[in-house]
Amino acid sequence: MSSTFITLGVSSELARALQKRGIDRPFAIQAAALPDALAGLDILGESPTGSGKTLAFGLPLIERTAGSAGGPAALVLAPTRELANQIAEELTPLAAAKQLRVQSVYGGVPLASQAKRARAAHIVVGTPGRLNDLLERRLLDLARVRVLVLDEADRMLDMGFRPQVDRIVGQLPRNRQTMLFSATLAGPVLELADAYTVNPSRVRAEAPPEAAPGAITHTFVGVGAGDKLDRLVDHLKAAEGLTIVFVRTKRGADKLARKLGKLDVPAVPLHGNMNQNQRQRAVTHFASGRVPTLVATDVAARGLDIDDVSHVINFDPPNVDADYVHRLGRTGRTGRTGAGITFVLPDQQQDVGRLAARLGHGSQFSAAGLAPPSSSTRPAAQSSSRRANRRRRAAPRR
Repeated sequence: MSSTFITLGVSSELARALQKRGIDRPFAIQAAALPDALAGLDILGESPTGSGKTLAFGLPLIERTAGSAGGPAALVLAPTRELANQIAEELTPLAAAKQLRVQSVYGGVPLASQAKRARAAHIVVGTPGRLNDLLERRLLDLARVRVLVLDEADRMLDMGFRPQVDRIVGQLPRNRQTMLFSATLAGPVLELADAYTVNPSRVRAEAPPEAAPGAITHTFVGVGAGDKLDRLVDHLKAAEGLTIVFVRTKRGADKLARKLGKLDVPAVPLHGNMNQNQRQRAVTHFASGRVPTLVATDVAARGLDIDDVSHVINFDPPNVDADYVHRLGRTGRTGRTGAGITFVLPDQQQDVGRLAARLGHGSQFSAAGLAPPSSSTRPAAQSSSRRANRRRRAAPRR
């Protein structure tokens, strides 16, 4: 007999709140995590986007925060503003069933008013940068936090947030529950887990069938510096549905969006230098279809959940495998089909070829007539990964 939220230990109030939202049965990651999380154990969760992990940590967080006095009793750290908002929106109606308030905090909005709302909330969901700002200015006190959640921990490390996270965690009570969720639990993520958790329960689950990605085609296109923009315009005019075009830099996103507009291809940029109102307006215009093309940095590779994205175009190929996976994960959502197209300049063919081979897309790369990676595949792949990591550390924050 399959589990229900009630049999897993969720209170009747929260179970009714879930039912009102049409959620009757737990996903695999929820069934695996809830018993130990509700019991107060530390949790390490390995779970991809779309697997239901927000409720896997959100339900225990709400249950264990219920009845707390004013001031933050639970903290969720997320790498991007978009993901922080998404988590807060999902938890808010459930928390209300327990008379709890949720507040998200992130950069790009006035600090003082945001801090005032955070101080009055029971659950704070925020990005490391803004939380550090609040703590350094003594606008927020986290001394009563009982539950800490680190969501998309691998992405936070990729974005260089480890020092900020360390400073935040250093201001939390040691006697707390910590739940860490990540697409992968290896290397630096495990080091982070060892530093912050005590005898954690480790759980793992794939995305549920109803949320699993649909069929995504992977195409690699050889381009030259002189015709790259023209090739992009051709693809965008032929595409039906919404398209995300990924570029490497914030300046590149602005510049490419302007160029597309001059060529009668409506496009809006999305990157980390935009304030929250600008980012929200860009996402709203894109999601509604008013502007069918979003030119984005990897800030949109996670936390942007729009079902109608039919195409993802890597105008600039990603540096590392994980970025490719997460970029392409923006299409083919909830069983839909999607298309991923990667432009490859001549001097990028070796690196992109190795990336494609490692991710199982070597045949598609070869079909494009591009130069295959060198015969010493394994050492070359490792060398490419090291070079990518060096480039990533040197790159400006998105």
